Amino acid sequence: MKALKTPAIVAISMAFGIVAGAGVAAVAANQPNMKSALDHLTAANLFLAKATADKGGHRNKARQLIGLAISEVKAGIKFDNKN
Repeated sequence: MKALKTPAIVAISMAFGIVAGAGVAAVAANQPNMKSALDHLTAANLFLAKATADKGGHRNKARQLIGLAISEVKAGIKFDNKN
């Protein structure tokens, strides 16, 4: 399997972020701090995707944790919208 190059990874990450964030953006309108946190986490993930890979696994771990944080922020938005 051929390794993906950085531009491909960034494009895939951006596409995923746009698709995943589109539904949340509409319901997060009344939650500007949560929306801002989601935007910043997505941006951080894109910057890390562009960084060189020689970080002893820490860059990849950070991206995993950001993915988890994004999921938690979305869950918080969803919870608040239901209650």
